[in-house]
Formats: sequence, structure tokens, C-alpha cells
Amino acid sequence: MAEVLNLPPGIAGLLEIMARLRDPQRGCPWDVEQTFATIVPYTIEEAYEVADAVDRGDRDALKDELGDLLLQVVFHARMAQEEGAFGFDDVVAAISDKMVRRHPHVFGEASVEDAQAQTAAWEELKRREREAAGEADASALAGIARGLPEWQRAVKLQKRAATVGFDWPAPTPVIAKLHEEIEEVRVEFDAVAAAPDDAAARDRLEEEIGDVLFVCANLARHAKVDVGAALRRANLKFERRFRAMELQAAQDGMALAELPLERQDDYWEQAKRAERGE
Repeated sequence: MAEVLNLPPGIAGLLEIMARLRDPQRGCPWDVEQTFATIVPYTIEEAYEVADAVDRGDRDALKDELGDLLLQVVFHARMAQEEGAFGFDDVVAAISDKMVRRHPHVFGEASVEDAQAQTAAWEELKRREREAAGEADASALAGIARGLPEWQRAVKLQKRAATVGFDWPAPTPVIAKLHEEIEEVRVEFDAVAAAPDDAAARDRLEEEIGDVLFVCANLARHAKVDVGAALRRANLKFERRFRAMELQAAQDGMALAELPLERQDDYWEQAKRAERGE
């Protein structure tokens, strides 16, 4: 007979569930064998699933995905508690202290004019905290995590550089820079085509494509467009149109993979027109 659980409400019940799952004698073998390193990929995945639910405007899914993400926090905190490092209450206390400390205009006597001024004040407070902690890196770029998705890290690097004035004044020169970088990519493609086994040429091509992506991230920042949201939107649009292509080809009695590119392009244009209601 299944055990009847009498769990306390709220977060206390979730903490008790995680403690039981991690119990070496009575817990779940999978949960027991996990480590910080093995759980991290799930933590990242759950954060992206939260973003996906937000993008889709699905509040029921958002509720579920936020629960999954909270479970990841509880999981990490439980493993740390087992090591004697810290527990969930310490995590809550740390973020509560940080929020109060970094919002003196709300919880203290300071004032800020607008959200932009608050962002600048936030970065300055973070810099002071790093300095007080004795961090040797005094760069404006200090403290930007290397574990971030690279597109997100690119935007953070650019924002930090902008705090000391190293930034384009408007989107127009960023667009000009993008054209310049695309031309450099064309040059390196020609070099690779001429010498396909040349490792140095391929390395230069990778570098130039990276420059294009970096400038694209900067352009999105100047446009106040979230790079991740924009790319997710592009991915969804591609998936939607591609699936429409497959469906239409099947309705015409053909497999998309068996068609030449020209016919596939016809289906792609058909899918685009259908989206526009033409």
C-alpha cells in the first residue's frame, strides 16, 4: 500500500519531499545519485521552459514550469545542506538581503529618476559589492558569468562597456558595422572554398561569423529587443512554416525530402502566403 504523506503546506512541504527523495535508504535512486554538475543542465532547461510558457501566453503551463524551476532551487539547496554548506533558508535570506540592499530608493532614502537611472545604480552597487568582497578584477566587465548562453553574455558585455561610454550612439552605425562584418565573412568563405583543408582559414571564418553574431546582439540591444526572445520567435516561425510545407506536400501526395529545392521553395512561399491570409 502506498504511503500516506501528511505534508505541511507551501514551501515546507516541498522541502520535505526533496529531503525524502534524497534519503540514501528510502529515497529515489536517481535523485540520490545526482550532483550539482548533473542537475545544472536540468536547471537551465527549466528556465528556458519558463520562457517558452511566457512566449506562448500559457498561464497554466507557466504555473507548472515555475514549479519545476523552483524544484531545481530546492534540489541545489538540499545538496548544499547535505554538505553542510548552506540550506534553503540561507538562499532565501541571501536574496532578500540583496534585494533590499540594491533598492535603496525603495527601502532607504535614496532616489532615482527612472528605470535607466536605476539600472546604472544597480550596476554601481554590484561593483561596490565586488570591491568590498575583495575581488581583484576591477574591470567594468568583472562578474559576468561565463556559464551564460553566449548570446546573453554578449549583451551583458556590451551593456557593461556602455556604462563607461564605450558604445555606439545610435543603431545606424551598428547596422553599418554589421554590413562590414558580413563582407568580411564573404572574404573568409572564399578563402575556405579555395583551401578547404586550411585550418587557419576555417578558424578565421569562425571568428568572422562570431563577429557578425556579436554585432547582431548589439543591434538588438540598441533596438531594445531581447535577443533570446527574438531568436525564439524566429525559431517558432521557421518551425511553423516548415511543418506547413510538410503538410501541404503530403496533401499533394509527395514527400518533402524527395522534392528539389525549387519545389520546396514553392511550398515555403505558399506557407508564408497562408500566414498572411493571401
